[in-house]
Amino acid sequence: MEFAKVAIRQRINQLFNDYERGERPALRRADALFPTDSVAWRVNGDIVTMMIGGVSGLLLQMLHPAVLAGVWDHSDFRADMHGRLRRTAKFIAVTTYDHASAGQTVIDKVRRIHDKLSGTTADGAPYRVSDPALLAWVHVTETISFLDAWVRYAEPGMPLADQDAYFAEMARVGRALGADPVPTDRAAAEALIQSMRPQLKADARTTEVAALVMRQKVGGFSEDIAADLIMKAGADLLPDWARQMHRLPKASPMVRNGARTMRRTLDWVYTGSPNRQVWPDNITTWPDR
Repeated sequence: MEFAKVAIRQRINQLFNDYERGERPALRRADALFPTDSVAWRVNGDIVTMMIGGVSGLLLQMLHPAVLAGVWDHSDFRADMHGRLRRTAKFIAVTTYDHASAGQTVIDKVRRIHDKLSGTTADGAPYRVSDPALLAWVHVTETISFLDAWVRYAEPGMPLADQDAYFAEMARVGRALGADPVPTDRAAAEALIQSMRPQLKADARTTEVAALVMRQKVGGFSEDIAADLIMKAGADLLPDWARQMHRLPKASPMVRNGARTMRRTLDWVYTGSPNRQVWPDNITTWPDR
């Protein structure tokens, strides 16, 4: 069984890291931006719920015309949606678990990129990717989606105090990226999302990008079955009003049960693995096992 667990981990590590460019999973460090007993460490380390939340967050984000225009104008999503999702996962892993200095380095890199990007929406309204309010929308939708996926599929009884702590912890990254306002509890996050609803819309561009997300293929037969399950669970995680704007169906009980089973299986696969160890500074090379 250990051989099977190692083989599965190696395949997943390859899907989330560009091995041809020398990328490897982030090593967990005791001096990360968040302490090892933080809620962020608990939530952000679960592959299945983070992927479900990532899909849901992306679908929610793109309902804002300026966010959609930024993706449309400055992203290679048509040719490399998998790469976009993988880069988001890498950013979360490094800012949560790697050395605090490494986390700050990738935050600074993203800010430099954002500062250079601007354009106009499909309706002709100007936008800047570095707009604090726009970054706040991206941050809050991403954060609440990660958390909601964790609550639904991993910890249904998660106390509200822990949920509030997650928003307070993740606010550190949001502020560092230039977002404003940044909610520090669940009530504030939900209020911010509700306040933005009058600005949201779905059009032909939204449909095209969402379709690319939902049709995402990542590799072999088994991987694509898992990806399809994650995409459907991600769409199902959306608030009803957002899912209806996308014209996406609710997931069947089979999809939800499948997502829970996949999460439990991968939790077993990763228990006791190098991915979940906290490594000393003298370990700098990923132990590929």
